[in-house]
Amino acid sequence: MRHKVFELEHELCQIAQDAGSAVMRIYEGQSPSDAALANKADDSPLTKADLASHHLIVEQLTRLQPTMPVVSEEDADSIAQSMAEGSYWLIDPLDGTKEFLARNGEFTINIALIANSEPVWGVVYAPALDQMFWGGLDYGSYRKHKGKVDSIRVAAPVEFGQSYRVVASKSHLNAATSGFIEQLGATELVQVGSSLKLCTIAEGRADVYPRLAPTCEWDTAAAHAVLEGAGGCVYDTSGTRLRYGKPNCLNPSFIAASVALSALRSGS
Repeated sequence: MRHKVFELEHELCQIAQDAGSAVMRIYEGQSPSDAALANKADDSPLTKADLASHHLIVEQLTRLQPTMPVVSEEDADSIAQSMAEGSYWLIDPLDGTKEFLARNGEFTINIALIANSEPVWGVVYAPALDQMFWGGLDYGSYRKHKGKVDSIRVAAPVEFGQSYRVVASKSHLNAATSGFIEQLGATELVQVGSSLKLCTIAEGRADVYPRLAPTCEWDTAAAHAVLEGAGGCVYDTSGTRLRYGKPNCLNPSFIAASVALSALRSGS
């Protein structure tokens, strides 16, 4: 399956683009109050765009791979198909719904292939920004912006005395995150929404993203694959590579970075 998905690259990127077009029709055609539907159990918002993207992606992935399970944020029953062994699609039909409602453009469509708990390949599409990222560990990673495709790579390790470019949201700067950032020494804060945080590291515009607060697997899987394909890492706080297929689909606190956690902490 690692090689099979590479043969489907064009089709998978097109599915993400089609979902982005469906999202943009609502984004451009309706006010935030008209697009909003309700708040979910975790108090996160649900919009018409979330559901439109969900239905389109599930339908097209099922047509592409009829026997492959699809786990989606917008289908609670599908979580039962998440597994530690075997392969399945893991999707976030609209990552950054708050950004969508705030109309800042920093929302994405995320599609990942999970195989034996690993994010093998992923595509992250930001339709309002006309940016798409895709790739995986055994494949390399790429960015398409305004029709131009480039291979991407993480930045060189931060040298002693240089500042770390840290991706962090002011709204998520809890005590643990602030403490981690302080340990890095000199830092510059990079503000970006949704799964674009990991993609910003993948394309070399940032060095580290500490997420010391809860997330779900669909929030990270596609961008995790892109970051690893660009030479980066996603670890839990003990230095273990982030894994997928947990029964509740919840991630532990993690660090995404251009280098391994041990190198990050040592400053080498």
